[in-house]
Amino acid sequence: KAWNPTAKLHYHAWDESKKMPWANPETGTSPNFWSRAIGWYCMAIVDVLDFIPENHPKRDFLIKLLNKISDGLLQYQDAESKLWRQVTDQGKREGNYFETSASAMFAYTFAKGVRKGYLDQKYFEIAKGIHEGIIKTYVRFDENGYLELDGTCRSAGLGGKPYRDGSYEYYISEPFRINDFKGYGPFLLTAIELELAK
Repeated sequence: KAWNPTAKLHYHAWDESKKMPWANPETGTSPNFWSRAIGWYCMAIVDVLDFIPENHPKRDFLIKLLNKISDGLLQYQDAESKLWRQVTDQGKREGNYFETSASAMFAYTFAKGVRKGYLDQKYFEIAKGIHEGIIKTYVRFDENGYLELDGTCRSAGLGGKPYRDGSYEYYISEPFRINDFKGYGPFLLTAIELELAK
């Protein structure tokens, strides 16, 4: 229900009742594609496959879904930095910053997906490029000589108080933080996957 076949992306959320103020009254989807929401979904698929038997009737469905999502994501990757922005499909629109957690989540998904045989080999080189892009742009030493990771969105959600309406303006208003574990975790997991492939 959250999949947009034209954009080849999943929306941040879907409301079955179609009554939430942020929901499209016809489709129930939220207004925008949030990169980290897609990242969580990608990681969930590639990780849950570890626990699904090879003869399970839905296993092939999940692998095909992973390929479909991965293919859709590539059209939104920034060619220079190799990263994705906060609002996935809005490119260089003003305020749409590069977001490290989502980019790392995609890198992890691609690297593990290749290692496990779910994705084409080309995704391994893409994962390496993303990881190197994060290091080049957002990893640095602090004043005490410790490494830190910048550029991770603090959080984003829908509803609540104050009300989060899912607009473009809302997503770009969410600040990013240094050394947020939502970025650090997938960044380190990607490093492990890249090492396992050597």
